[in-house]
Amino acid sequence: MASKLQTMEEPRDVAQHFLVRHRQILLPLLHVGIFSATYLSAFLLRFDFNIPSTFVVSIKATLPAVVTIKLIVFAISGQLSGWWRTLAFRDLLGVSLASVLSLATLGAAAYFSNSITVPRSVLVLDALLTLLFIGGLRSSIRTFAEFVQPVLATNRYKRAALLGTDEETIFLASQIQSHGRLSLNVCGLISISPQKRNKHLPSGLAILGNLRELRNVIQDSRIETLLVHTEILDGRDMRWVMDECNALGTQLQIVPRFEDRMHGKGKIPTREIRIDDLLRRDEAKLDLQSIAEIVSGKCVLVTGAGGSIGSEICRQLIRFEPKQLILLGRGENRIYHIEQELRHQVTATKLEPVIADIRDAHTIQAVFEQYRPDCVFHAAAHKHVPLMERSIREAIVNNVVGTRTVCDAADRFGVSRFVMISSDKAVHPTSVMGASKRAAEMYVQCISRRSSTRFMTVRFGNVLGSAGSVVPLFKRQIAEGGPITVTDARMTRFFMTIPEASQLVLQASTLGKGGDLFVLDMGSPIRIVDLAKDMIRLSGLPENAIEIVFTGVRPGEKMHEELADDDGMISPTSHPKIMSIQPVPVDEVALANAIEQMLARDVEPKSIRDRLLRIDDARCTTMKNRTYVPIH
Repeated sequence: MASKLQTMEEPRDVAQHFLVRHRQILLPLLHVGIFSATYLSAFLLRFDFNIPSTFVVSIKATLPAVVTIKLIVFAISGQLSGWWRTLAFRDLLGVSLASVLSLATLGAAAYFSNSITVPRSVLVLDALLTLLFIGGLRSSIRTFAEFVQPVLATNRYKRAALLGTDEETIFLASQIQSHGRLSLNVCGLISISPQKRNKHLPSGLAILGNLRELRNVIQDSRIETLLVHTEILDGRDMRWVMDECNALGTQLQIVPRFEDRMHGKGKIPTREIRIDDLLRRDEAKLDLQSIAEIVSGKCVLVTGAGGSIGSEICRQLIRFEPKQLILLGRGENRIYHIEQELRHQVTATKLEPVIADIRDAHTIQAVFEQYRPDCVFHAAAHKHVPLMERSIREAIVNNVVGTRTVCDAADRFGVSRFVMISSDKAVHPTSVMGASKRAAEMYVQCISRRSSTRFMTVRFGNVLGSAGSVVPLFKRQIAEGGPITVTDARMTRFFMTIPEASQLVLQASTLGKGGDLFVLDMGSPIRIVDLAKDMIRLSGLPENAIEIVFTGVRPGEKMHEELADDDGMISPTSHPKIMSIQPVPVDEVALANAIEQMLARDVEPKSIRDRLLRIDDARCTTMKNRTYVPIH
């Protein structure tokens, strides 16, 4: 079997294998030939190719000694070993040093020898010719390996181009060309700057075109492989390059930077992913004037101000310089951190951190009485789906009763606008978290009918980069070399970035008239497994470099999320990224009874969960002949 495989190898591979295997013998023999040739050539040049007979005798007598001395000097200086195809400038310096040492050694030997005379000019010429012959031979071998061999072996070498004209990319191109085993022939570079007009760089590499001309460059130069180092493009441009290469059938290889390869520290060297890289749509544009009208110079309260969404809403609000910003939250550390962050940005806005639990009606009433907020953004909630399946009563008390408490305070103290943050999991809920948010939506809808406050709800999907999202988990798993854990290959989710969602929440607050249920345009649903693959590729790794393991759907999770109920009619608003849903009326008595029954202490958790998931039974198609009972 081995002999059969050997016969299948190309003659070039067999010859290279022979040379590598016997290089310790062949290299000294080659140097013997070169040293003999340079010594004879030095005499020929010294005497204009007409060597006197007396010096012919000197050549015969001294040649063995000269060759032996030079072999010893070159061996001691390490010049009889090494890979000639990876010749660098320091290698030429090494050859120069060995030639000078040989000259000095031979000069000393000639000085102390009285029997044989060798002209000093011959020794100098010999040193120069040695440097020229050996340096030239090594350079020619590298030149052949880098430029000639790929042209001759077109069936073995893929035509490659590199994106960028920076020092890192040029260094990478040099590495590739000097490493014949990569089987890549670098045809040139593609500039990322449209202003780059030079056709050649000082390094000799050609500039084939710029990034805008990528498709034409690949087709005209017949590029089979495109290489990009990790930090040269942002995520959107990187995704576009990926799509272009896929469309043209060109292989894209994202290579870690040299520093990352040298200082990996036990981690997989990857490109840093920005959250915006993962979205497949353009950013939303805001009507800043309308937001400023309801926020600037006003007192604004944000619940859950230390959370992922709440803290970002605070960051966005600061831009509009409210008179006072109340940072309300239960976790003192998070509230402290967002307060310290905002203090570096704020000039006119007065920050008021408040540690309070939204479930504590007495404390919440006191906060509203003290600060009298004009606007409230209610972001406080438990959002982790699997954890809420194990903490059912806590989900109801926090998400439903807590929302009721804040709404009642807003109504009592005449808040102008109240915006509750909800979730797409509230649509046809299958989880405790989703059903609790649905119950909170229903209460907001009920109180809006009897209050002068403009109550509204904004519903959106998963936010990328939040503390509980898959993005930080996937980034950590990629850095550790995998595997990435995904629940199911079919599972899809709507995704937004935290800033995008928060900005649109502010925009929606300007549109509400009272009782509104808004849903944000989150684009098309994305498969979780595709998100994982995108993160692998955008990290600078081949898609199959990290294993993806499917762990199974967790309790309460839905395979696909929805934007609206079957009965809810979706209509556009004045903003293209915000849609309005006509909510189905809620039987307030039935809702009140359902909440009280779930909070009863003698009810089993399973029964609480079943009742919570049937919370939509409190909806009705008409409100005629219904007795109004406030929920308390």
